[in-house]
Amino acid sequence: MTTYVITVPGTFTAGVDDAARQRLGRALRPADPHGTKLGSAEDLDVLAVNDDNTFALRLTVEADTSADAEQEARRLADTALRDAGLDADGVPLGPAVITGIDSEIA
Repeated sequence: MTTYVITVPGTFTAGVDDAARQRLGRALRPADPHGTKLGSAEDLDVLAVNDDNTFALRLTVEADTSADAEQEARRLADTALRDAGLDADGVPLGPAVITGIDSEIA
């Protein structure tokens, strides 16, 4: 298995308050990229929200293939949004993209 750092972009179409952001951050904590060398070195936050309510979720996923990693990241993102009490219709997500691979191979 390989550890991937996956970015899932999205938009809070109705805006989001600080409490919802905190709930989402807690729901994503197990997938926080700071647990990897890459995430720590790059100081990747699990949730980054821009002034225009677009955001990026940066998730750590272990998978056998890149396609499996992207699919798992989408599943984690969808679950975390629901767990944070955010309506999936009000928070559309873009395609998951591999932004790093954390490997022992140098």
